Amino acid sequence: MEHWIEFPALGWHFPIDDTLISIGSFTVKYYGVLIALGFLLAVIYASVRAPKFGLDKDKMFDVVLVSTVFAFIGARLYYVLFSEDVAWYLEDPIRILQIWKGGLGIYGGIIVAFLVGLLMCRIRKESARAMFDIASLGFLIGQSVGRWGNFFNQEAFGGNTTLPWGMTGDIIQAGAHINSTMGVEGFDPSLPVHPTFLYESLWCLLGFVLLHLMSVKFYKFKGQIFASYIIWYGIGRFMIESLRTDSLYLGSMKVSQLVAVVMVLAGIGLMFAFHAYANRLPLTLTAENEESEEKHDESEVD
Repeated sequence: MEHWIEFPALGWHFPIDDTLISIGSFTVKYYGVLIALGFLLAVIYASVRAPKFGLDKDKMFDVVLVSTVFAFIGARLYYVLFSEDVAWYLEDPIRILQIWKGGLGIYGGIIVAFLVGLLMCRIRKESARAMFDIASLGFLIGQSVGRWGNFFNQEAFGGNTTLPWGMTGDIIQAGAHINSTMGVEGFDPSLPVHPTFLYESLWCLLGFVLLHLMSVKFYKFKGQIFASYIIWYGIGRFMIESLRTDSLYLGSMKVSQLVAVVMVLAGIGLMFAFHAYANRLPLTLTAENEESEEKHDESEVD
């Protein structure tokens, strides 16, 4: 079946397919390709910038690879646990592994990735704050690119809009990807909708540019980029989520908005904490050589 996307106000109408390659039972989806592309670009960027953050590339790749595997697990479990179809998944747990039947919850991926990353940094004896700084920049790259997978799936859209970039499509008009439990008051699937996947992609791209510049010109202490990322992404996700029609709910509240508020508050707290920690070190210590001082402190404790 041929699908289509349309931007009525712009006069654009074109066919679209969520599958890049299909050979017999073997298929490659655009969604997976774009996630993989985002991951690849993030890794390339991190490998180039690793020395700036005082990180060993080999150890960094160990942390990244293990964290990525668990991030996908966390993202899937987050989606399942807060899905309106959670009972359906639990009836036959094998369905949880069928990522193509449902989706991923980005918050679950981020939370698990950083928890596993913290553990891996201890195992590989690398600075967790420096690792989180560079990982945050990688996340912004991956999220900016990966969100376009939602475009091909005609998902992660918002309510109706009369803005020039309002979009529609056959899957959207069929009423798919709407939280049927909570409903969307006044929503008409036959009318153009907000391309919220695009909003988040652009928000992450802008965040990457700003935080990259911060890392180049204003990097004062380890953890600065990480805390800034949490605040930036939390603010953007809170605003964008208010437009979404497919949100996961906890009671009558959107889970993503609740988590976004927690992220912003946590990011502000971490910013003060990391800054205070940096200030207790010698004034001549910079973000680049802070790691050596930390290792010196640890050897004294031992």
